Formats: sequence, C-alpha cells, structure tokens
Amino acid sequence: MLANARINLRNLLPGLALTLVLATAAWWLHKVPQVSAISTLMLAILLGMVVRNTIGVQAAWQPGVRFSMRRLLRLAIMLLGFQLSMHQIWQVGGLGFLIVAATLVSTFLFTLWLGKRLGVNRQLTELIASGTSICGASAVVATNTVVEGSDEDVAYAIAVITAFGTASVVLYPLAATFLGMPASAYGLWTGSSIHEIAQVIAAAFQGGSISAQYGAISKLSRVMLLAPVVFTMGMLATRRRGAAGNQASKAPMPWFLLGFLAMILVNSSGLISAAWTARLVLVNQFLLALALAAMGLETSIQKLRMAGLRPFLLGSGAWCFISVLSLSLIRLLYW
Repeated sequence: MLANARINLRNLLPGLALTLVLATAAWWLHKVPQVSAISTLMLAILLGMVVRNTIGVQAAWQPGVRFSMRRLLRLAIMLLGFQLSMHQIWQVGGLGFLIVAATLVSTFLFTLWLGKRLGVNRQLTELIASGTSICGASAVVATNTVVEGSDEDVAYAIAVITAFGTASVVLYPLAATFLGMPASAYGLWTGSSIHEIAQVIAAAFQGGSISAQYGAISKLSRVMLLAPVVFTMGMLATRRRGAAGNQASKAPMPWFLLGFLAMILVNSSGLISAAWTARLVLVNQFLLALALAAMGLETSIQKLRMAGLRPFLLGSGAWCFISVLSLSLIRLLYW
C-alpha cells in the first residue's frame, strides 16, 4: 500500500509542480500595479491557457493537473466557509437577506431563460447563471462539479463574469453618486449584485467604511447560498439523467459542500482565532488559483472561439438584470 502511495505521488508531482508555479506566478502578477485589476484567479486560468495553447500539456503532467482540478478544488470550496460566520449573516438583517436571496433566485432563473432564448448550451448557461447570481469564479467551479461542463465552458464563464464584475467596480460608484444613495443602501447594492468578493470590496470601499461593511456582509450572506443552490442543481441533474435512462452516469452529489457548511459553523463558534482564520482564507485563495491554473491547462482557445458571442450576450444580460433588480428592490424596500 505504501509503495502504491509513493507511485501515485510520483505520478502527481509533475502536474502539481506546474500548477503550483502558475498559481504562484498569478499571485505575484496580481501585486503588480499595472495588472492588479485582474483577479488572481483570472490570471491563473489565463496563464494555464497560455501554456496549453503554446507548448501544450505533456502526458506526465496530466495526473497532477486532474488532481488539482478535482481534489484540491473541493478542498478550496470547503475552506470558503472560513470567510463566513453566522454573526456576519445576522448583521445584514432580515430585510437585507431577503433582498439578497430574491435577487439571487430571480437572476439565476432569468439567466436560464435567457440562455435558452439565445441558444447557449445548458452547461455554460448554468455556469454563467451561478457565477452571476452567487459569487463569481468560486460559484462557477463549484457548480461545474454537478453541471459537468467542459473546461472551455468554465473558462468562458469566468472570463465573462470577470469582465462585467470589473465594469461594476467602475460604474457603481458613479451611479450611486448620481442617485444620491445612502452609504448603507449602496453597500447592500454592491454586495447583492456584484460578482466577485474582491470586486464587491473594491466598489463598496469607494462609498466609505459604512458601505464597505454593508457590502462585505451582504456579499458573504450571498456566498452562504452557494451550498443549497449547488445541492439543488445536483439533484436536478441526477433526476434529468435518470429520466434519460442514463443511470450509469449520475451527476455526483457535491458532498464537499457539507464541509463548506461545517467550516461556517466552526468559524462561527470562535474556536479558531481571527489570525488563523485569515491564514486559512489565504490558503483557500491559493488552492482556488491552483485549480483554475489546472483548468487553464485543459482549455483550448479554438474551442472558446467556437462558442461565439452568444455566451457574452448572455453574461451581459444577466449582469444588467441583477444590477437593475437589486437596485429596484433596495429602493422599494430599504432605501
């Protein structure tokens, strides 16, 4: 058994080393002022794509790349729970959480409808829907464990979500100033509608400390909904495949999301100090970068081109919908 473990580890090392190098490079590049607007996760997947589409991926790298895409990804999603606590979620309040939940569900369903109308394939539509409505790249890779889209689908969805989330960072503060939004309402707007956590923080801080606090808390409460959404999608995928008579390839239930919920409870209990929680959050981000570097290594630019502009139109429609709907609900119920 020990000999087999050594052989397996030896097989994994080349691919793991490559993804480690790419994730480290992405982490370093993100600190460079000229490219700091691009998230570490997006940089990781881009670097992987450069390697795949220039020198290619050698057979010796494949085991470690697949390990990063599957096992390390699931561990990273579990560790996302350390960014949340029940206390933070209570802080957003019942009305705020209602706005967040209503916006999430409505955006998800609207995106599925629009994807059908535009003729975008089901997997890519569901990835864009989850990334837009929940928490960007993290939601895309978590959802793909049950959607089982191609690596190109994942890459396209993350690229679209990154583009429109970045646009939000620029446009939201201008819109808030024009509308004369209170700081708390503006923070809730950023947290309930902007895609990535980092993008929410960047936009919310431009409104001051109060808007930053409301933005972070409402965004984290939105991230908590990742688990029930992905569980539901997993069950629907299993039922859909069963109805098609494809019992042998049932969609795997994302049991690692139970770990995600458990980490929220651990973080809420106060058993782990704030310093250690901060370290675990950094580990989580680096593991996500490793996984996305691996996805980049499996992503063909030629296949991305074949997807055309329709997924981009889908992402833009979903972005407009979530931005306008959340602002409308906040204006009606909160502000």
